[in-house]
Amino acid sequence: MTAELVRGQNHTLPQTRLEIRVSAGTPVVAGATLGDEQGTVHGVEWIAHPGSPQLPGLEVSKQAAAEHRLAVDLDALPASVHRVTVLLALPMGVGGPVRFGAAAAPFVAVTGLEGTEIATFTLTGLDSESAVAALELYRRQGAWKVRAVGQGYADGLAAMLADQGVPGAQELARSVHEAVARGMDRSVAPPPPRTPEGDRVRRAGAASGQQAPAPPSAAPIGDPAPAATPLPGPAQPRPAGGAVPTAGPAQGPATSGPINYAHPRRRSAAPPPPPPTAPPAEPGRPARPVAGDATGWSMEERLYNQVWGMFEDLARTTAAYRSAVDFAESRMDQELDRALSDPRNRIGGAGDRAREEARTKRDQLTDRAREALDRDLAQLAAESAVVEPALPAAYAGWDNPVWHAYRVPMEIPMALRIGDLHLPESADLRIPLLVRLPLERGIWVDSGRTASEAAALTGPDQLRRLAMENAVAHAARLLAVYPADEFSVHVIDPAGSATAALAPLVDSGVLAAPPAAGASWKPPTDVNHPRPPAASAPYPVATGAGGVASVLAHLTRRVDLVQMAIRAGAADALPPDLDTAEQLLIVNDFPHGFDDRAVTQLRYLADEGPSVGVHLLMVADREDASAYGPVLDPLWRSLLRITPVADDHLADPWVGHAWTYEPLRTPPGSRVLQNVLAQVAAARRSGRP
Repeated sequence: MTAELVRGQNHTLPQTRLEIRVSAGTPVVAGATLGDEQGTVHGVEWIAHPGSPQLPGLEVSKQAAAEHRLAVDLDALPASVHRVTVLLALPMGVGGPVRFGAAAAPFVAVTGLEGTEIATFTLTGLDSESAVAALELYRRQGAWKVRAVGQGYADGLAAMLADQGVPGAQELARSVHEAVARGMDRSVAPPPPRTPEGDRVRRAGAASGQQAPAPPSAAPIGDPAPAATPLPGPAQPRPAGGAVPTAGPAQGPATSGPINYAHPRRRSAAPPPPPPTAPPAEPGRPARPVAGDATGWSMEERLYNQVWGMFEDLARTTAAYRSAVDFAESRMDQELDRALSDPRNRIGGAGDRAREEARTKRDQLTDRAREALDRDLAQLAAESAVVEPALPAAYAGWDNPVWHAYRVPMEIPMALRIGDLHLPESADLRIPLLVRLPLERGIWVDSGRTASEAAALTGPDQLRRLAMENAVAHAARLLAVYPADEFSVHVIDPAGSATAALAPLVDSGVLAAPPAAGASWKPPTDVNHPRPPAASAPYPVATGAGGVASVLAHLTRRVDLVQMAIRAGAADALPPDLDTAEQLLIVNDFPHGFDDRAVTQLRYLADEGPSVGVHLLMVADREDASAYGPVLDPLWRSLLRITPVADDHLADPWVGHAWTYEPLRTPPGSRVLQNVLAQVAAARRSGRP
């Protein structure tokens, strides 16, 4: 999985022969320096640059270009080299941008020779700098690692080389720029910006903080990391992925002009199909948005990338607004301190005038920032208005008409929507929270009280009921987006307290049959349950300690057998009674009914299950499990935490936002959930011999 680094973060390199790929919105000079254990560069012979592009174990480009590939063989470096620093600089005297803040943020990826990304870093937050130390590869205890640096220098390449101890840094920087200027007629120009009617390509302009790199290898957008973990995306969320979105600090004050929608990281191995054409824009107005105008091989992938791009645009424009407001407050405080530090201004009206002037400037800056934010939010809201109705069922809310035309699919989608995200500055603008499929981690629906206003207004019993209903809706979505008989759901409800919430799954007959030692029927504790299942059919929900043990043993056996088959390369040797479909285990009211052995098995399933198609969907209050102590901490950390009511718990390390998560709900009185499950059950019955 690709590690998306932020400034200062490091990542172990699994191999020593690498490529470092650079993508920028304008031609840049790429070079590298070799340093000792202290990072000191002892002479010009330790520097690879366009005038001297090759060193032992290192080769850089011979000219300025919008995209670079640097070759690195760490094993071939001299033994005295402990650090390789990758440098980027804007060429001087050739008519291009003179500061990185006037161009799209550079993107750097460390890849294997086959193109697989190992780590990526987007250099956001640059402004007046004309040179930057992008990242460094360094030796630590016999192993090599990569660290995201992003250290910019407003005084350019000479200052950056001098900071690394290079003798004659000024003369060397001058010779590098002269060599670049002589070769600019051969330089690779950046791809021309596409019009709003065309593809959603890399960002250009100061309003952008990230851009889509061009390397051909495609890497899934990760978790929202993970996106609670940072947001998935992009599995990604980004993110991502998904997780989840990562990158550097918040942007500065918002700039003029509408934001440019572009998905920054999604790549394709070849040109994707052309996206839809946007309607022509009115003079003086931005082009009207079109659903599916991101890059991708299919409409589904383009919509996925477009949603991820909307998430990043909302994060960026909000970060710019918050940064501008903080700057205005800080400036007002500084002006007041300067004015009132003079004792003469503390008497009479001078002090009052200084305070009034400082507040007026603060208000002006804040108002301009708010105008920019409102403009960007209006553009995003317009895009959301056309994207939301066009989403496929897996990405759509339960109120989307696409569910009324639902048919059981033939293949699984890229991702699944598990909720919506919004920020306080734009509570009405909701971004779908998509996680990649197959699931890379389990989900935990937190049934405990949180600090949110919605949770404070909801009683404990109602929270538990909503949490279980939320889990059932997620399970129904997973069943609906998988082909028939390719996804199975097991339920553990030790006390039988979730009978009413489980009714849609039980009554439709989509739950997996209980194991051989399955649990017997336990009378429902909720009188609102419409009817008990027929006496001839075993109740498909595991209840009591025996039911818990039986289901956990069954799924643990499946994980063990599939892992052994994979390691031995003998998938055809699996027992004929083994269900090879993806498995989902819903656990209600944990840890009630779990002994130490069951807890150990549950942790094992959380850790090892996702890699072989066994996933957890837990409904639990973490406080209820406090008796187990820290033994369960790894379990909670391995799951994506969501809530049954709105809560701002999803952390975004990309710009530091706390996103508010909104669970998906079916419209009041709607039977869309039951109708979808009925079609799933019918498809399963018709597919059986």
